Amino acid sequence: MRAPQPDLLCPLEAPTIAPLKTVTVQYGQETANGVQLEQAPRVLASEVPISLVYNGIAHAVMMASPLDIEDFALGFSLSEGILDDAADCYGIEVRTLSHQAIGLPEGIDAIEAQLDISSRSFMRLKDRRRSISGRTGCGVCGVESFAGLDLDARPVSARDWIERIDLGTVNRAIDALASHQALNAQAGAIHAAAWATLDGRITDALEDVGRHNALDKLIGRLARQQRLDEPGFVVLSSRGSHELVRKCARMDIAGLATISAPTAMGVRMAELTGIRFWGMCRPPKATLYHAGAGA
Repeated sequence: MRAPQPDLLCPLEAPTIAPLKTVTVQYGQETANGVQLEQAPRVLASEVPISLVYNGIAHAVMMASPLDIEDFALGFSLSEGILDDAADCYGIEVRTLSHQAIGLPEGIDAIEAQLDISSRSFMRLKDRRRSISGRTGCGVCGVESFAGLDLDARPVSARDWIERIDLGTVNRAIDALASHQALNAQAGAIHAAAWATLDGRITDALEDVGRHNALDKLIGRLARQQRLDEPGFVVLSSRGSHELVRKCARMDIAGLATISAPTAMGVRMAELTGIRFWGMCRPPKATLYHAGAGA
């Protein structure tokens, strides 16, 4: 009998991966009559390996939520300095890969994003290419020396409207953020990055298990729609760490507000780049850590 074809044993393409997964767990609680146990469904956030491939060369694998992948791939490429402009990306193809085909444990499928980028960008990428393995909570994975931290960021452009990102504006945006977090409402453990106008209205919100990924998705969405120059600011459901501030600075985003506290290095990065930086935004209170660069 002829042996089955390899692609029948290990199909390359996997079904679309859902951002949420329902599992049945044993739920327990203590009562006056003792411990009560029962079976209950729980909704969990999916965390999926996503391979970013540039002109056929794999560059990074990030752990992220399996949605808005085109936005994520473009935003990551811009915020990490691989591309100077969205026009340097000629196309993005996304496909899911079965765990059998790529040698991962059963039940862990993956996503591959193939980016076709300009020759100039690709040559620069090859010159400084390093192997990194992305994690949802780490911003310097794979760095081998202090020089590899890549902390340089040019100052953002001065804006004559920067002081309009005031306490009231920030609080309105923070208050509205939860209503835009559909996935987090079901599963928890999911961050959001949102774009807010100068009156505190949220126009876009992208979700991901990783706070860096959520910001990259937002950057990619704005870049694809040619809206990065719009007056407004970023709102994050996270702390204000240095790499998030740096990503905003690289995209010339002048305003940032985070729900949790910043790190000292995050504040220093805001000082160096001129970003208006609000943190510990818990309405009716918020803290202005750096006033930003006005006109």
